[in-house]
Parts: sequence; structure tokens; C-alpha cells
Amino acid sequence: MNRKLRYGMVGGGRGAFIGGAHRIAANMDGKMEMVCGAFSSDPERSKASGRDLLLPEGRCYASFADMFAAEAKLPAGERMDFVIIVTPNSMHYPPAMAALSAGFHVVCDKPMTFTVAEAKKLAKKVKETGLLFCLTHNYTGYPMVKEARTLVQSGQLGKIRRVTVEYPQGWLSSRIETSGSKQASWRTDPKQAGLTCCFGDIGSHCANLAEYITCSKITEVCAELTTFVKGRPLDDDGNSLIRFDSGARGVLWASQIAVGEENGLNIRVYGEKGAVKWRQEEPNTLIVTWTDKPTEMRRTGMGYLCNAAKNGARLPAGHPEGYLEAFGNLYRAFGDALSQVLSGKKVRETDFDYPNAHDGLRGMAFLDASVKSSKARQKWVKIQA
Repeated sequence: MNRKLRYGMVGGGRGAFIGGAHRIAANMDGKMEMVCGAFSSDPERSKASGRDLLLPEGRCYASFADMFAAEAKLPAGERMDFVIIVTPNSMHYPPAMAALSAGFHVVCDKPMTFTVAEAKKLAKKVKETGLLFCLTHNYTGYPMVKEARTLVQSGQLGKIRRVTVEYPQGWLSSRIETSGSKQASWRTDPKQAGLTCCFGDIGSHCANLAEYITCSKITEVCAELTTFVKGRPLDDDGNSLIRFDSGARGVLWASQIAVGEENGLNIRVYGEKGAVKWRQEEPNTLIVTWTDKPTEMRRTGMGYLCNAAKNGARLPAGHPEGYLEAFGNLYRAFGDALSQVLSGKKVRETDFDYPNAHDGLRGMAFLDASVKSSKARQKWVKIQA
């Protein structure tokens, strides 16, 4: 490939948070450029957002359907190569299916869809078309997360026994969705968020991170989802016992009413011989403990790390890296795969280190099982994916 990859965006217009993060991440390596977008369900707002981003008037579309139809008619040297979907959960599936049907590769924010049924259809469509699909569980992009995964894969920690993963936030400790907070209003609305607020928004990251680091799958959950803020229709807190196909056991909890917490994603993985501990708010450090050796503090950017961790670092040791750089690593991996596809090569998506449609289906199955478990008398529910 001797050119930049071209992308369009669905959602991410004025007032949106995650769209800006995606644009920064996609542009981080200088190999991608945004050429078009349908940034809002309001046609005028969409066009205004496109002007904010200095796009040509003719490439700022009133709807994603208009965008896919128009882009598909452009010469191959001008049209977008893939689309980034950064809408509320209820609007992930329609543009993703439409993009695949129009022949465009897809990057989608999590969770993949609104329902498990949609996720199954979308995963099937990805397989049928042979197009690439990236789901942006960006925490898997951190260098020290990759170091932790490699320690598990290599067997250095021994058989994994116990996983504890948590994600406390405090920003929804009061009902700010009624006072003009756009980010809170759609996340707490069942019509836009789906079956769950807290677990769908951040508990899904916990499950994905636990599976990524342990290289195993969650098979059963015993969950309790709670709504603490009066008048809120969806959960703002949740706890779950989890079982893995490897035999490991775990505890997963997430909360958006933990007053004083900011973005406290933490994971601890315990094996027979050693353990790893990682905190998202201190992402450059991985603590490694052993049964027979002193505790280690491994740091991003150091030469003793595994290749995946070294390749994931973008700055010399001691320079803070974080959320956006991890996002950028997913886009770099997706871009590497897409460049090969556009060069006429056959690729296996699983050879590239980014979450795909199967991971998205597993995430939706985890959320579905968690909600069912929370409502059931018989608490253990198997994950069907």
C-alpha cells in the first residue's frame, strides 16, 4: 500500500465524546485519513459537524445510507475503504450491516450490537462477506496488558486459578441524565443502551480484558445487577461470579455510582506459580509476583518486555502513555490487516491483534447471560456463544 487508508464515520458529531477519541487514534500513525461522514441522525447537525472537521460539503452526508450509496459509486481511488461506527448502542447494528452489504470494512465501538440476536446476524454477515471487522475494546491495546497476556501464554504463571477484575466509576452517582448530560442520557435509556447500562458500558470491558489476558473464555456467570439511583431504568452497579473454560474462577464487578472513582479498571490474575496486577489509571506499570522470587515492577518501554509489549509502546520509557495510544494500537493492527487485504493478499483476521466480530458476539452473550442471571432464581447461567 502506497497511500493512506480512507475512512468514513457514522456518529461522532458535535457534543460526542468517543468520536474524537477514534479520530485521534485512527490518525496516530499517519496512515489513515477521514474523507467523509454521517455524524448525526439530524441531517443539518451532521453537515455542520462535517464542516467543523473541514470535510468537503459533498462528503458530509445526511444519513449513513446516503453515505454508503454515494461512496460506493465513487472511483476506487476516491471512496472510503472502511467505516467507523461511534453511535449509541441501538445504532451499531443497522450501519454495520449496511456497510458490510455495501462492501465496506467496519470498525465499531463496543458493545457490538443492541441484542444477542443482532450480534449473531452481524457475525454471520462478517463471515459471509469476508470483510474485516474490528471492535474497539481499546484496553487490550495497552503494552502492559500485552505483557500480562504473554506471561499467561508462555506458562510462566502456571495454570491460572483466580481472576479479579473491577471497573469502578462515580460519574453516575446522581441522576445527571435529567439535567442535560448527553453521555448519561443515552447510556441510561433502554431504547438506546439496551438491556444494561453499567454492565454494558464498562462491565463488558472487564469481561473482554479478563478473556484477553487469560487466553480463556468465560463460560458461566452468576450476576446481580442493581439500580441505586431512584428513577433510573437501567443498572448503575453490578457484581458477578465468573467461571472460565480453563477451570479458573473469578469475580467481576463494575459500578458507576462509586463516588470519588474516576476510571478505575483493575485486573489481578493469579496462577500456580505467579500473578499479575494491572491498573488502567497507572497503565505503564505491571506488577508481577512469584511464589519463589521477589516481586517485580515491569515498565512500558523497557527492553526486557515481550515483543508485543515493546511494539505497543510509542514513546521511550518514562513518558506517560495511555488511553489514546492503546486505541491507536488497535487501529494500527486493523490497518495492517486492511492494507494487506487491499493489496490483494488473503489474511486471517485472528492473526492480527484486535478484537473481532467473534469477540463482539461473546461480549453480547456475556451481557445477556448477566441480565438473565440477575433476574433468575437459579443464578448460574451459561454463556451461549
